[in-house]
Amino acid sequence: MNLKSKIRVIEGFPKEGISFKDITTLISDGKAFKEAVNIMRKNLEDRNIDYIVGPEARGFVFGSAVAYALNVGFIPVRKPGKLPGETVSYEYALEYGTDVLEICEDVLKPGDRVAIVDDLLATGGTINACAKLIESQGAEVVSMQFLMELTDLKGREKNKEYQIDSVMEYDI
Repeated sequence: MNLKSKIRVIEGFPKEGISFKDITTLISDGKAFKEAVNIMRKNLEDRNIDYIVGPEARGFVFGSAVAYALNVGFIPVRKPGKLPGETVSYEYALEYGTDVLEICEDVLKPGDRVAIVDDLLATGGTINACAKLIESQGAEVVSMQFLMELTDLKGREKNKEYQIDSVMEYDI
């Protein structure tokens, strides 16, 4: 199946000059969604994964599905104030300012093997922050899986110390 044909491209969203890759059309097609999840599952099945971590919000869609397919737990990474209980935070730089991600403090332990699953690898900043947050808990990031990669934005280079797979690639 040509999964790229299932991605709706919306020019000028959310602002002029952006070519937005909308996953809604892929995830609403049960066969396409299943194929995308199965590709990521296959990439991870021999890596002895303990958990899948997915950043909000679209990382929840693919991450939880891949976790289910692998029969492992899913752990969400969220913006501040969205998770219950005690959390661990990681602040990271953006082009103009900073942002913060959080994870529940008691879900990962040293030695856990984690794969990060998200819909898109662009500049790589958010996913790198997820990796650093996971590693701050003593867990190991053994893989990063993406539905799409915008190769011109060089997110792979920012995360070159990690094993990365993308189901499909786009030039901007």
